Amino acid sequence: MAPQPPGSVLELRAAGNESFRSGQYAEAAELYGRALDVLRQTGPANPEEESVLYSNRAACHLKDGNCTHCIKDCSVALSLVPFGIKPLLRRAAAYEALEKYQLAYVDYKTVLQIDCTLPAAHDGVNRMTKALMDTDGLEWRLKLPPIPSVPVAAQKRWEAAPGGDHEKADKSRLKEADTLKNKVPTGGDIERARALKEEGNELVKKGKHKEAVEKYTESLMFSSLESATYTNRALCYLSLKKYKEAVKDCTEALKLDSKNVKAFYRRAQAFKELKASNGAVDRVLGLESGRSTFKSKLRY
Repeated sequence: MAPQPPGSVLELRAAGNESFRSGQYAEAAELYGRALDVLRQTGPANPEEESVLYSNRAACHLKDGNCTHCIKDCSVALSLVPFGIKPLLRRAAAYEALEKYQLAYVDYKTVLQIDCTLPAAHDGVNRMTKALMDTDGLEWRLKLPPIPSVPVAAQKRWEAAPGGDHEKADKSRLKEADTLKNKVPTGGDIERARALKEEGNELVKKGKHKEAVEKYTESLMFSSLESATYTNRALCYLSLKKYKEAVKDCTEALKLDSKNVKAFYRRAQAFKELKASNGAVDRVLGLESGRSTFKSKLRY
């Protein structure tokens, strides 16, 4: 590669990255700004490079506590390249610092559509859920701005770290995802799983079964050791007429708890709809014969 002329975009960006790593955030922001000026003056527009520079400068503002400027730069970065993970996370953090919890929640949830393995986004959603329940009560979801639907193409695109190698960053993220999916749940994972399950439970109470399925699915990514999460998702699948999925979830629940009455009952319901009963109804009746509370025990 030919050497870059003094003051080139790449040189200024690299210098900004070095200043950022050294904790010189104001200096780094100034260098990223100069890089943006040079970029606009040289040749055709490059929205990807411009978006990264705005996102990097936003990181500097966030470190310096200038949340308003961080939000502004992140919003420009996202207008250039929609659904970038880094500007979404940085803007969410800035909204959170300004106690704009609804907007922060939307950004964290948008990130999870792009990459559902990111602990930072899961933690952010959990914090915002608690904050919003404290301020707005059980009806907090009704007051949320709309959460954008992320296209599949954006779900495949991951940003590299500032000044880093994109290919290496992609491989690192893939490795991180595989590790998260395969590791034994830690205490923090179990807490996140339970918090997500509770969010799913609240959605079921409101009749929002499709959204509840998404919550239970996220919960199971962190811990797949609680049979109730499977039976709860099975209930949603029954309501959505996805009977094969309901059978599968009930079977998984029974692997964890061989006497799970709800799993037997809901699997029997699913088999009945599929016209493929395997005797599960009889097993449920055998387990619960003589109990006047049978129906109440099967209630969600």
